[in-house]
Amino acid sequence: MITAEKNRARMAGPPVAKDIRQHINWLDKKLKAVEAEIRRRIQANAIWCARDELLRSVPGVGPALAAAFLADLPELGAANRRQIAALAGVAPLNRDSGLHRGKRAVWGGRRDLRTMLFMATLSASRCNPLIRSHYQRLIAAGKPKKVALVACMRRLLTVGNAMVRTNTKWRPAKHSC
Repeated sequence: MITAEKNRARMAGPPVAKDIRQHINWLDKKLKAVEAEIRRRIQANAIWCARDELLRSVPGVGPALAAAFLADLPELGAANRRQIAALAGVAPLNRDSGLHRGKRAVWGGRRDLRTMLFMATLSASRCNPLIRSHYQRLIAAGKPKKVALVACMRRLLTVGNAMVRTNTKWRPAKHSC
């Protein structure tokens, strides 16, 4: 909404732009208050705090994705890699019927979490050596970029799941391809 308001402010005349800027300031304050409340609630819960620390040790996983994992994926660490991928909506599901064999696609799961995971994986594909090498290998094999990115989303999710399950922080040598 902040981005939409900023775009509107550029197109508006001076009197309306002033009101839009006030609205942007109000939205910024509310966003900061919500982020502070999320941080406070994570720090108030010892289990969440420990999981947050583990997840944020992974390059590409920031406070927003770690909080989304904690809030939207309580099964993290308890489910196996296939179950956790299906819950997050990054498991390839078939569209077969009778003799018809359709393409595999990702769908279902928790859409908001999948959206956040997508954005975090874009970042991780640049700064996380494990995700970057996985992405480059898939592109070199001829996979479309979005397919490769979704595969990297699944890899990032399964690594996070394993780290929470075993209670270990990110170690680049251990998690390399």
